[in-house]
Amino acid sequence: MMVNGHWILPQGIEEALPAQAARLECLRRNLLDLYASWGYEMVMPPFIDHIESLLTGTGHDLDLQTFKLVDQLSGRTLGIRADMTPQVARIDAHQLNREVPTRLCYIGTVLHTRSDGFGSSRSPLQVGAELYGHAGVESDVEILDLMLKTFESAGVNDIYLDIGNVDVYKNLAKQAALTEQDEIRLFELLQQKAVTEIRQLVASLSIDASVANMITQLAELNGDFSTFERAREQLKQAGQDVISALDYLQQVAEGVSRHNKDVRLNIDLAELHGYHYHTGVVFGAFVPQLGQEIARGGRYDDIGKIFGRARPATGFSTDLKQLLGLSTCDIQMPQKILAPADEDDELQVKIDKLRVEGYSVSRILPGQVDDAAAMGCSQKLEQINGQWQLVPIES
Repeated sequence: MMVNGHWILPQGIEEALPAQAARLECLRRNLLDLYASWGYEMVMPPFIDHIESLLTGTGHDLDLQTFKLVDQLSGRTLGIRADMTPQVARIDAHQLNREVPTRLCYIGTVLHTRSDGFGSSRSPLQVGAELYGHAGVESDVEILDLMLKTFESAGVNDIYLDIGNVDVYKNLAKQAALTEQDEIRLFELLQQKAVTEIRQLVASLSIDASVANMITQLAELNGDFSTFERAREQLKQAGQDVISALDYLQQVAEGVSRHNKDVRLNIDLAELHGYHYHTGVVFGAFVPQLGQEIARGGRYDDIGKIFGRARPATGFSTDLKQLLGLSTCDIQMPQKILAPADEDDELQVKIDKLRVEGYSVSRILPGQVDDAAAMGCSQKLEQINGQWQLVPIES
């Protein structure tokens, strides 16, 4: 019978024990070094913020995911961040206020009121990159390339990339003059690719027959590069804005495929996650063993508007904990060595030298039982013929 449950964590909240924490930190450093090598500068937004800052742009879809509380100093409502993207947009728009393209990256814990399927955790360790100040194929391709390099660096293989363009759906929805309620319902059905239900919903609405037919086609317009040819044929009556969105998407897809020969690319015109705030290309990355995305992203050019400066923006985010769980890399941890509680100056010189070389050296403390194996040590320092030497620990 359990006396108390003080050691039990809330559902969906985890802690990292030494071995996992060390591997997470190793992966974190590797990714930050990768991003720095691409010109991305790290920023550290606060864990808690004014609710209106957190729920701008992408944040509106995260309202139910955000823990809220009242600031005892100002009386204003604060939120614990559920996504760092709006905060990074504020840094670009207000604090940095640059005219040139700006590349920013970030990593930190976010907190969700419930699991959203983006991994099972309610406290993901979100890592991501954003590129501000450039509207064009090249910046979208760069962000996708960097996301795929993130998986490569983390040892996550067999990536499937779904890519779409919300401008196709937005233009068709505008032509159909859908109400907000009908637009949301249709969006949900498109995500499920529920063709029969889509046809029933469209048939019940007063929509021009050609527009209704094109909207219905979206759920089936997915697959390899031949999808573009089919889409141009089936959506030819949609107008130049839709054709331009298809052209743009094809250029991005071709750029990503050219740079990443092994990626399995799926064109999906019903890939619409976050269509309320995205303004162009959207994408999600998958692996065979999971049914949900392991990363997501896209273009959201209006996100900085509330901060007084709407700049073109594109980016991606993923969960470091989930990447580590999928990783096939053998992350090497420092070899542990046990040193005796001896004040000999030569011993200290030896310990300092070993630490500089990358070993982890722990001294025995007064009264401690010399159980090197329990401490995870594979070697210990012993004085042999007047010299401090490493000696293997017998298991």
